[in-house]
Amino acid sequence: MTNDPEVPMSPSKKPARPANIFDVARLAGVSHQTVSRVINDSPNVRPATRQRVEQAITQLRYTPSPAARALVTRRTRMIGLIAPGTADFGPTSIALHFSNAARDARYGVLTVTSVDAGATSIRPSIESLLSQRVEAIVLIVADINVLNAVRSQDVGVPVIAVAAGARPRPMTISIDQYRGARTAVRHLIELGHRQIAHLAGPPSAPDAIERCRGWRDELAAASLVAQEPVYGDWSAASGYQFGQSLRSDAMPSAIFAGNDQMALGIIAALKARRLKVPQDVSVIGFDDIPEAAFFEPPLTTVNQDFATLGELTMQQVLIAIEEPTSTTEATPIPTRLVVRRSTASPRS
Repeated sequence: MTNDPEVPMSPSKKPARPANIFDVARLAGVSHQTVSRVINDSPNVRPATRQRVEQAITQLRYTPSPAARALVTRRTRMIGLIAPGTADFGPTSIALHFSNAARDARYGVLTVTSVDAGATSIRPSIESLLSQRVEAIVLIVADINVLNAVRSQDVGVPVIAVAAGARPRPMTISIDQYRGARTAVRHLIELGHRQIAHLAGPPSAPDAIERCRGWRDELAAASLVAQEPVYGDWSAASGYQFGQSLRSDAMPSAIFAGNDQMALGIIAALKARRLKVPQDVSVIGFDDIPEAAFFEPPLTTVNQDFATLGELTMQQVLIAIEEPTSTTEATPIPTRLVVRRSTASPRS
């Protein structure tokens, strides 16, 4: 309990400069330590005192700084986020929804991007976040080498990875890329396709690895032969190049693209070759980007629940901070097949 006197608040004009914690303390008639306790939801503040402080915060339009929050708790309530240095839809969506979930939990997010996957290049990103006293680090994994590099280092704070994998692992959150891929390929098989090619993402990308594994296993389950996949770079340009490279005398009846952008490039290349989608070749993607419904034809694809992924990642962060010895493993988040007009039964 505090011993701050219950003094009435005196009227005050909003200062010309931004209000600070001491302005709030003066207006509320309390110490700045009491203001810090209110900001940090400390239970040992009398209700009447808390109300005065909250009124002063509102009146002064005061925004607590990380330093003010840390005065009592010595905690910054800041999370570090290491994201790939690309504008790809998946990683960008993950970063957005995680930041929203962190904000809802009253945490701030400091984001750095990493282009090179090497251990020596990722270390400066980690040190930059640690110098700002982050309480945990979230790593969006676009390259398995980055994850291995981080896990080989003694970081000193919890590291939560957003990465697909063949099995659940502690401190790792993922969407079920493997089953999503199997669902996509099963859809094509049920339509009657028997020659299903795959344009995969980069061979070191966890999502690409799991989608390729799902494609292989679903074909094997139907006793169909999987030709060697071709690897793209997630871009529409690599999809176009793949579509142009297909031999006319060995044209598959369906193509499973590793993401929607590559599917867009494939469709464009097939049209340039006077082939119709889906009459001549069915095309299915992965991600369900906002533009997928407006492709011509609209793209059949696999939807990923990035909002739930962001929320579960933040939950794992809180568990890691509050229960550092926890070894819970999160079940991968399921995907959803979205059927549109880019897939159909093959011609006889």
